[in-house]
Amino acid sequence: MIVVDTSFLVDFFRGEISTKDYSDNEFVTTTVTFYEIMTGIRRKKAKKEKQYFSRFFGEVALLAFDRKAADYSSDISANMFSIGKIVNALDIMITGIALANGIYNIITRDKDFLEIEKVCDIEIIQY
Repeated sequence: MIVVDTSFLVDFFRGEISTKDYSDNEFVTTTVTFYEIMTGIRRKKAKKEKQYFSRFFGEVALLAFDRKAADYSSDISANMFSIGKIVNALDIMITGIALANGIYNIITRDKDFLEIEKVCDIEIIQY
């Protein structure tokens, strides 16, 4: 099981060849990724993207940012602070959600996750 990040889903939608290598894997994503994608779609008023992602999010499991995920995320954030690294809080939340659900793989091209990987038990798959 792999958590797919926002960057992966956007690139997959755009037909980025490097994402096709992972299309046979079992995916889940997060409510944070849902939020990021839908915000962009609504900001741009992108009808084609809205139709595609509405269908996609109706078919894939969405893992929520709950208390357990918040606990993992706060630990990651504190660890990041202790080594002097500042990264996007949403990426920390996505990682916390993954760990809270027993998933240790995230696929993304976002380099913030490589910094997060240094302070917790997660494997970041860059494509």
